[in-house]
Amino acid sequence: MSGNTEKLRPVVFTGSSLNDLRAFPRPARREAGFQITNVQSGTNPDDWKPMRNIGPGAMEIRIHEGGEFRVVYVAKFEEAVYVLHAFQKKTQKTRNRDIALARKRYREMSEARRK
Repeated sequence: MSGNTEKLRPVVFTGSSLNDLRAFPRPARREAGFQITNVQSGTNPDDWKPMRNIGPGAMEIRIHEGGEFRVVYVAKFEEAVYVLHAFQKKTQKTRNRDIALARKRYREMSEARRK
């Protein structure tokens, strides 16, 4: 293990996000893991964008490996990186269903943190 691993924040997968990520094809899954590790260490993923319509601090990792895949996460809290949603994107515009699910998980995560 390298010295950097000590500074990695834990990852908390919400809802079915871990199983959804595990369903990605291997190249996309490996890239997602690499990019999540970047986030854990405090650096930005290689390709990302803010997702303000989901909630403050929500970001989207964009993966282009054998298709288009997305991982929506929140990394603004010291205690952990929260993965809200992982999905394959099949059209240019993100489906309302995916945005609504990520919003719901954002609210649930926020409420659970307050307890």
